[in-house]
Amino acid sequence: MRRVLAAALVAATAAMTAGCVDTAEPASDGSPVEPTGGQIAWGPCTDIKRADGEPPARQDKNVRCGKLAVPLDYSDPEGEKIELAMIKIPAVDRGNRIGSLLFNFGGPGASGVDTLDQAAKALSSLRARYDLISFDPRGVERSSGVRCGTGADLDEFTALNTLPPGEETRRRINEANRKFADLCGQDSGKILPYVGTVNAARDMDRMRTALGDEKLHYVGMSYGTQLGAVYATLFPGNVGRMVLDAPLDPTVSFEERTLAQTRGFQHVYRNFLKACVKERCEVGASVEAANANVEKLLNDLAARPLKVGTRELTQGLAATGVASALYSELSWPFLETALGQALKGQGGALLYLADTYTGRNEDGTYSTQMTSFPAITCVDTAERPDARTLRRTEEAALRISPLFGSEGSGGICSVWPAAGGDEAKRVDATGSAPIVVIGARTTRRPRTSGRPS
Repeated sequence: MRRVLAAALVAATAAMTAGCVDTAEPASDGSPVEPTGGQIAWGPCTDIKRADGEPPARQDKNVRCGKLAVPLDYSDPEGEKIELAMIKIPAVDRGNRIGSLLFNFGGPGASGVDTLDQAAKALSSLRARYDLISFDPRGVERSSGVRCGTGADLDEFTALNTLPPGEETRRRINEANRKFADLCGQDSGKILPYVGTVNAARDMDRMRTALGDEKLHYVGMSYGTQLGAVYATLFPGNVGRMVLDAPLDPTVSFEERTLAQTRGFQHVYRNFLKACVKERCEVGASVEAANANVEKLLNDLAARPLKVGTRELTQGLAATGVASALYSELSWPFLETALGQALKGQGGALLYLADTYTGRNEDGTYSTQMTSFPAITCVDTAERPDARTLRRTEEAALRISPLFGSEGSGGICSVWPAAGGDEAKRVDATGSAPIVVIGARTTRRPRTSGRPS
């Protein structure tokens, strides 16, 4: 993830600083921009978290956090409001300040407030003349984050075994998905219909006016590319400098997305094994031996979890831990160690990897990472796969990868308590300023994931 982020930031820096002259145009209707999006009350940041859920050892005193009130339902703009959490890292060269530069680092469901604070050093060249801005999108963390039950409920859900394949496992997954969705409806039912990408794009235009910017300068990565593209579709005349890195195709079906994801994970997993066995590998002496050891480990865990303190490493958590470490080659040495220890009966490192992926904190609480992801994903599509489609998809995915084939094919949107729509799939930025899109054909890493999807 860090390598991916760094590459994206280098590209964004080049695109955003090219020429370094403020060429912002008047508002699309020719009138001056007024701060109609409300006011942001900036103050010290008091609840920033690192990737491990802990507060940073040191907080830059120049970093500011704030809240912006926006309509819960944009069809009733004067009705109930929610507050969006924002973060600002002010430009260093205030005399030559260009404006604000808004970031979405991906997800959906990731906290932009925490991520921007962590990425500040890598963004130092952009910070020279831009105020760096990010936010927790609606339904995420501090912005009316979607909650679904207690920490114990999420422990049960994330620990669910997805092996062995078959009717009994399928039944348990379906029951768990339904229970999870019901908890989301009970705890967050009011906001669930309104957390989609279209409303998040409308929120960004409110941020633009509240920040006093004529144009929205924006960097979006992965899911953030869809958010940026939807913004450019809704507000083409308000697009300033925009960079979309690692673009997603929002039009793919549930089945296509699941099979592509499975192929990606399987390909990167094999690359991990190949890299591991080039030297002394704790998982096995050859790719075939290492793969057999991992498969045996997961099948054994499905029957008998490993005790880790007061918790257990189940097959489901172990598979999540493996998947979480495949996103970056920088994580592969730790994955090798974690698997090697698990093969010896010590599951702590693999459980740690799973916890970082699911957003579980040491005290047993969770971020909204696992709950915001399906909430936004399911509202962004009208697709609700039936049992026949789910089974066909799972069987095809298992043929691709026995290890990852059942991951992500549970079809939680089929039982989601809020209706979905396809507006976020329609992208047409006609009339916008030029947009830089950075993409490549590669299978070195999976681009999307999420067991609940």
